[in-house]
Amino acid sequence: MCGIVGYIGPRDAAEVIIEGLKKLEYRGYDSSGLAVLSKGKIELRRSVGKIEKLVEKVAKNPVSGHVGIGHTRWATHGRPTEENAHPHVEGGVAVVHNGIIENYIPLREELKKDGAKFKSETDTEILAHLIGREVKNGSKLEDAVRAALKRVKGTYAIAVASKNEPDKLVAAKMECPLVVGIGGVGDKEAIISSDVLAIIGITRRAIFLDDGEMCVVTRSQVTVSTIDGKDVSKSPKVIEWSPVAAEKGGYRHFMLKEIFEQPRAITDTFRGLVMEEEGDIFFNEFGVNLKSVRRICVVACGTSWHAALIGKFLIEEWTGLPVEVDYASEFRYRNPVADKKTLVIAVSQSGETADTVAAIKESKRREARTLAICNVTDSSLTREADWTLYTHAGPEIGVASTKTFTAQIAALYMLALYIGRRTGAIDRAKGMELVHELRKTPARIERVLREEKAIKKIANKYFRARDFLFLARGINYPVALEGALKLKELSYIHAEGYPAGEMKHGPIALIDEFMPVVFLAPMDAHYPKVVANMEEVKARGGRIIAFVSEGDTEASAKADDVVVLQHAPHYLMPLVLSVPMQLLAYHMAVLRGTDVDQPRNLAKSVTVE
Repeated sequence: MCGIVGYIGPRDAAEVIIEGLKKLEYRGYDSSGLAVLSKGKIELRRSVGKIEKLVEKVAKNPVSGHVGIGHTRWATHGRPTEENAHPHVEGGVAVVHNGIIENYIPLREELKKDGAKFKSETDTEILAHLIGREVKNGSKLEDAVRAALKRVKGTYAIAVASKNEPDKLVAAKMECPLVVGIGGVGDKEAIISSDVLAIIGITRRAIFLDDGEMCVVTRSQVTVSTIDGKDVSKSPKVIEWSPVAAEKGGYRHFMLKEIFEQPRAITDTFRGLVMEEEGDIFFNEFGVNLKSVRRICVVACGTSWHAALIGKFLIEEWTGLPVEVDYASEFRYRNPVADKKTLVIAVSQSGETADTVAAIKESKRREARTLAICNVTDSSLTREADWTLYTHAGPEIGVASTKTFTAQIAALYMLALYIGRRTGAIDRAKGMELVHELRKTPARIERVLREEKAIKKIANKYFRARDFLFLARGINYPVALEGALKLKELSYIHAEGYPAGEMKHGPIALIDEFMPVVFLAPMDAHYPKVVANMEEVKARGGRIIAFVSEGDTEASAKADDVVVLQHAPHYLMPLVLSVPMQLLAYHMAVLRGTDVDQPRNLAKSVTVE
């Protein structure tokens, strides 16, 4: 998730672009850049780090012009370096891009054979070469963009400028947001952006592009068409959000926005890696020899540790390899058993968690193979590990992890399937089923999000409670742990999560009429046992909140409050169940008046022990 700004009009383009990028910095902050058309040339300025670094560079080496494009980057392909920062320039064309080009490897090889010289590690440079080649051959800019986009597979929002046609910009989108603000000074300016936040300082009138559409933008006109060249009629809409609301996409808090971004985050994490017709996962340059692996150890902290527990269930079920899950903060202090036959997987959102990085260093000292699952390119963890599987959740502003948690589960799901296929534990038919079900999961989560009102109603009923208990069994009990953690983090209510079978070994003593008990009760192999646990709580006067599958009758009959969720195979129910746990914690916190995005005493990344 990165930020795009494009401008054409009477103002200084660099100033407008930089101000727009500052407003979009929440979308990406590892590098930034701008390209301005000036006196028949493309003036390019790029910098690693936050926008202020770009501001310093432009101040030292000013650029003047009235047409340009800019970008703030959250790295997906390629490290955060100046060479990988956008815009990318080739053949007199400058391109900025959000999204993922799935077929960039074969296109890159094809272009290399034709003599193309690549300067970066990014998939975006493919677009610059494809468009630049068409322009060199005499195509108009919009025709060049159209021809290039017909070659690529994946997701994109792009803005393109050409020194040959300095009076226009071209933009297009596929599954990534893009909006064009029109009007402004004398109705003679336009601004392109990933988010209305960068637009409302210029104009309140905007055209929202739909998937498969592109537009040609001049000072006085915006023409929209499909990628196939069919004209599209678009009426501008009036943006009524305040700047603060716009920054959050109209949501009250970043956390709520990020909860609702989860279908996209999960899709982007598996996009381009799943091969349904083969029942397999494609990992480029996988750096671990799985034939030598005899055991797996997963290390993580906090929410990532809960994702690791879910990964344990998946890897053991699909590979037969023994899996141990360790708190990273304890791993290196207990003389861990790790050697050449051990694969140590580190799970971390930021890649900067001190304990997790230290665990990987200790594993390497013991000659174990190491793998990172991380959301941040070129972080300390990814530099230490032998190989990295990136999640593509985008920047997460809320301190309490939401979309990065479910993206981690999706990544572990893919890793388990990949190992299972390599070891022969999963055949092609089973692999096809697992890939197919994963691809359906974002739509299942969309269905879950429609239950927000029902969950908010439950929060309103129980937000004054002092204690909560979360119970589940099997692969879902880590979600109970995560639900309790979210409630503690956000609302400051004491909450505990347990495997439901452990209730009789202590927690049952706490249950009375003042204790709400949350049950995760999908209809799987553990369902009869969970229903029996519910009966035990009911007999002691506990108040039961149940999250159940469609068609449920027994669990619903025993509960005081019920939320019905779309059913999924047992191995994907953790993804379905995680979302309502987040929504419950969120609405409880809002009702209690806590700081949802920045809970007290917490930091997004714990970089010290």
